[in-house]
Order: sequence, then C-alpha cells, then structure tokens
Amino acid sequence: MAAGLAALPARAATAPRRVVSLNNCLDTLLVHLADRGQIAALSHYAREREGSTIADLALTLPFTWETAEEVIALRPDLVLTSEHSALATRNALKRLGVPVERFKVPGSVAESQEQVRRMARLVGRPDRGEALVARIDAALAAAAPPKGVAPIEALLYQPNGFAAGEGTLVSEMMTRAGFTNVAARYGLKRWGNVPLERLLADPPRVLLAGAPAPGARSWADRVMTHPALKAVAGRMTVASFPEKLMFCGGPVLIQSAQALVEARRALLRSAA
Repeated sequence: MAAGLAALPARAATAPRRVVSLNNCLDTLLVHLADRGQIAALSHYAREREGSTIADLALTLPFTWETAEEVIALRPDLVLTSEHSALATRNALKRLGVPVERFKVPGSVAESQEQVRRMARLVGRPDRGEALVARIDAALAAAAPPKGVAPIEALLYQPNGFAAGEGTLVSEMMTRAGFTNVAARYGLKRWGNVPLERLLADPPRVLLAGAPAPGARSWADRVMTHPALKAVAGRMTVASFPEKLMFCGGPVLIQSAQALVEARRALLRSAA
C-alpha cells in the first residue's frame, strides 16, 4: 500500500482537505504523501495501466478528465498541475481564485526529491516526504554498480521513437545504475529521434527499449523487430525497460532503479 494511505497520525491542521491532481506523475506523489481522505480526485491518466504505476489504487479513487467544470464542482482547496496540464483549465481556476500549485518536469534526481519535499509540505506531511526521499536514496545506492565495474554504453528509446539525452532524469538514472548514455553521439541533446539507419550505422552496445503494456506496441518495439537489425545482432544487445517507468520521478525512481539493475545484470549474464 502507498505510504501516504497508511494509518499515521493526523495531518497538520492547516493542510488542504480536498486536493485534486491533474497530472499522472503528481497523482503518484499525492497518493504516497497525502491521507486518502485528502484526495478529492486524481487525473484519469492514473487509471491507465500502460502509463501509471498506481493504476490499481487509482481505480478506488475519484478522477477527472481535467476539465475546469469537473474540478470546480469538487470544491478543492488545492489543485496540482504540471506544465502540460490543460491551459484552459488552469486559466479558469486562476480566474476563480482556486489555489493552484504547478510543478515542472524534474530534470534530475535532486529536482525530483525537492518536489517530493514540496508536495509533502503542501499536504501537511513533511515527515512522509523525508521518509520517501530516504527510500529513494536507498534504492539509488543499491542500484550503483560495484566498484571497478566499467559502465555499459547504452541508448534508451522512449515511446514514439524518442531517445533521452543528457540533462534528463532518466539519463541520470541510467548513469547511477551503471550505464553511459551515448545519445550525444547521435546528435541528441535532451530529447530527439534516432532513425533506424543511424542505429545500423553506429549501434550502441545496449539498446534499452521501452517495453509497452501488454497488447500494445510502441515505435521502439516496432524498430526492435525490424529485420535489418539482424545485421548488428552481434554488436548491439537489446534490453527491456518498462515504458511507464520512464515518465515520472518521486517514488517511481525506486522502481526505475530496480528495473535498470535487472537490465544490467541480465546483460552481464548474457555476456558471461
């Protein structure tokens, strides 16, 4: 069960009583940090198994489709939004004086952990925030490769064919788990697309391909089954990485670290 839904002492008296989240990543933070009774609604994305790590729990909580009408009807005293939340809804809430807190996409582990602390303060649970940060630190420490083990050159394919470059949260997670992100050698900065032709001409040692939800196929998945890749089979190994662990920080970093460790171990076993 999410830490924020466990039986713990009462929240601070000044904490919001009806919180609405309009973003999948913020949904995940909220259920780990807030009391269940504080959650007026999550976003509809929280229920989608292909992109959410809390889908089962989200099915037991109210949700919205991110419209201003739905949010206002819930009479929230705090709304959590991201840079990608519907602008019309954000503007409507602002006009009506509804308290809104906007979060940006974290570009590093440090930024993500600061968001954990910020969210915990907002919902009146700073103790839970510190506990979650400690759990993330422990997971990252456990994911670090043994001393003396050389990093493995890798490229991570995001959904829709995008690869993650340096300066992104997932790139830092790769580094911490014993990989070297080689996106820059394909001309990528933060995000970009690496065509199949570039992979064939200069394959990375490892391609961490986003594994879609059961029954779905991503662009990366289609590339992985392309017959032309047989030509580089001896020079490039393909490893799976769940797509839904690419999107968010906070508690998701614990699962991301574990998945990257499993990928690294599988690669080392196959090379032995």
